Amino acid sequence: MTFGRMASNRRLWLISAALCLLVLGSPAREAAAEPRHAIAMQGEPKLPDGFDHFPYADPSAPKGGRMVYGVFGDFDNLNPVSVRGALTTARGIFGDQEFGNLVYEPLMQRSMDEAFTLYPLIAKTVETDDERTFVEFQLDPAARFSDRRRIRPQDVIATADLLKVQGSVRPQYSNWLSKVAKVELAGQNGVRFTFNEKADRELPLLLAGLPVLPEDAFDATTITQTTTKPPIGSGPYLVDRVEPGQRITYRRNPDYWAKDLATKRGLDNYDEIVVEYYRDQNAQFEAFKKGLSSVYLYQQPNPRHWRTAYNFPAVAEGKVIKDVFPNGRPANLNAFFFNARRPIFSDPQVRRALGMVFDFEWANANLFYDAYTRMSGYFDNSELSSIGRPADALEQELLAPYAGRIDPAVMDGRFRQPVADGTGADRTVLREAFDLLQSRGYRLEGTRMVTPDGAPVAFEILVQSTDQQRISLAWARTLSRIGVTATVRQVDDAQYQKRKQNFDYDVLISAFSGTLSPGAEQINRWGSAAKDRPGSFNYAGVADPAVDALIAKMVAARSREDFASSVRAYDRLLISGFYVVPLYYVPEQWMARWSTVHHPSVTPLTGYYLPAFWIADEKS
Repeated sequence: MTFGRMASNRRLWLISAALCLLVLGSPAREAAAEPRHAIAMQGEPKLPDGFDHFPYADPSAPKGGRMVYGVFGDFDNLNPVSVRGALTTARGIFGDQEFGNLVYEPLMQRSMDEAFTLYPLIAKTVETDDERTFVEFQLDPAARFSDRRRIRPQDVIATADLLKVQGSVRPQYSNWLSKVAKVELAGQNGVRFTFNEKADRELPLLLAGLPVLPEDAFDATTITQTTTKPPIGSGPYLVDRVEPGQRITYRRNPDYWAKDLATKRGLDNYDEIVVEYYRDQNAQFEAFKKGLSSVYLYQQPNPRHWRTAYNFPAVAEGKVIKDVFPNGRPANLNAFFFNARRPIFSDPQVRRALGMVFDFEWANANLFYDAYTRMSGYFDNSELSSIGRPADALEQELLAPYAGRIDPAVMDGRFRQPVADGTGADRTVLREAFDLLQSRGYRLEGTRMVTPDGAPVAFEILVQSTDQQRISLAWARTLSRIGVTATVRQVDDAQYQKRKQNFDYDVLISAFSGTLSPGAEQINRWGSAAKDRPGSFNYAGVADPAVDALIAKMVAARSREDFASSVRAYDRLLISGFYVVPLYYVPEQWMARWSTVHHPSVTPLTGYYLPAFWIADEKS
């Protein structure tokens, strides 16, 4: 071989190598984006492409029967996104944590057995890059609305256009879509969302959870309004009968397009679902005892009721069964929420002092059979909690700009809510609370505590049920011992929802569901952008740039380890704000069911999953 031929071959080799690097990418470059069957917030999806069914679903579960759910509350709306009906939309229409998505569906289906992972539903594949600057969904060509029209990318785009308008729909949707620069067609059956500079790593998963509405179902005016007209969705059920405030009946769609998908196999097993509404929780339980509803769910566990209410014949005869399910989610945040929009609650140390005198030990012993565990933070009972854990290096780095606001006991994991002697009048705790108020300029005038300006320290606790009233009265009694007047006002469901939606309260009791993947939804709970937005869940009126910054850090984390550290730092910051008086939790879920109701042997990470249950009598 001549030297010239060798040189020519070397040039060809170098050109080929360069082309390979351009096509395949150098080791330093990120892998090219490609369509995948699933997407996880951190790490990889648990289930491979081509999986047969979710592990917590039984593909052999029989179809048929009639499930009746009894719920406490009211409804007047079938619009799944209207801000006006955000708190009174009929259960099961869309986004129902208990009953699932019966009528409308999201682009992808969330796994109940993972922290935050989504699998195919309307979207057959999902594609994003390593930096998550866009997300592209290719729709399943088989996807259909209930009127048999194909679900098209144009329906997704039209839905996004309607949901992005601030103040028109539920705040989380417009917030997510405010981070999208453009939405466009991607081929014949795809839609691509390209993000702007406000986007975060969670956004592709949040957009995968958007409902998909038919393009002609709503317009800019009707999307904001309540309606009781049966909707056209893509879910497994059709709305059969609507009796506002009383009941809604769903019947199975015999032409449901997704019944054979892996994400739906073994689910949606009833021919008919009835949701019965009750204005009184005693009436709700009496209906269950008579067999007028099929299950009784302790969404906020009541130990007194759980231990004493099951002395009726059906229990002794084995016709009613009490089940306890493991639950791997953080404990639900059940708490008194101070409304920091009120001047009386503007000082964190005042909030701390008022919360200190809640005597959990008395309440647990006298009202709850000592069945509860006291909450101290916002993610108790999970790896995401800061309680009992000293801040690690990443937490210290994240909290360094706010170090002066974090109590040393919170930083090193020693912080706990005060432990009283259970008498309802623990002098040590009362003295500590009194001294803290005095240090903020408060003083006693006769038997009344007054502010530095001489105004009486008095506020109202808004409650919705007798159980909430009972625990509120216990707190009010101990507050009176330091000269603070707390009145308890119970109102009907409609008034309660209206006042809560408009932040028209001093203090209320509410709960946030625990999640293994807290992220952008925290903006709607604690973010500055949600403080004055009607219908948001920022009940405490928090508007703190530090809270906003830590939510952003949480969402940006790529590894589970960094994510957990970010959440624990966030937990420490919220604890130090004393926005709530944390109440209590039980580490498992309670349910009573009639024996004709059955469930799979596998319970998912997040606890029981009602769409996987089925009806079968002894004969069948």
